[in-house]
Amino acid sequence: MRLPAALKLDGFTLALLGVMVLATILPCQGWSAAFFSGLATFAIGALFFWQGARLSRAAVIAGLTHWRLHLLILGCTFIIFPLLGLAMQALLPSALAPPLWVGMLFLCALPSTVQSSIAFTSIGQGNVAAAICAATASNLLGIFITPLLVGALLSVQGGPAPLGGILKIVEELLLPFIAGHL
Repeated sequence: MRLPAALKLDGFTLALLGVMVLATILPCQGWSAAFFSGLATFAIGALFFWQGARLSRAAVIAGLTHWRLHLLILGCTFIIFPLLGLAMQALLPSALAPPLWVGMLFLCALPSTVQSSIAFTSIGQGNVAAAICAATASNLLGIFITPLLVGALLSVQGGPAPLGGILKIVEELLLPFIAGHL
């Protein structure tokens, strides 16, 4: 039986699923966790370097100025997803244990992973420049917004925003992208 074209999985999605299964069966510990953490940082930097190298200056400027897309992404990330988490908790309070609801609400307040935003946009032949700008902005703003959102969602106070996180995002995302573009 052949699957319809809309249901066929591409190689990236299959590899992602395979890695998830492998990590569930054989989780990283000790030196391998440190190694793969470094490898992931390198891979993210390389992804941004190559995306920067392949995009024209006009595409980057168009991506930066695509304000409606940026507002939509920020609205979904920091307004709609947290509200959906609260609605799920209100409608199905016994579906998860209280500690799992804390985790679910925390996940609803996080920005998307940059690598999946860029990879899936690239696979879908979408506006990669705008996706890079939106994902980077979402993650930079998430350093400040997520602790506030989690505090509001869980009715607790968040600590100060970790400024080291901004530097890490700049080093891992912006600098490789700029270097690749130049």
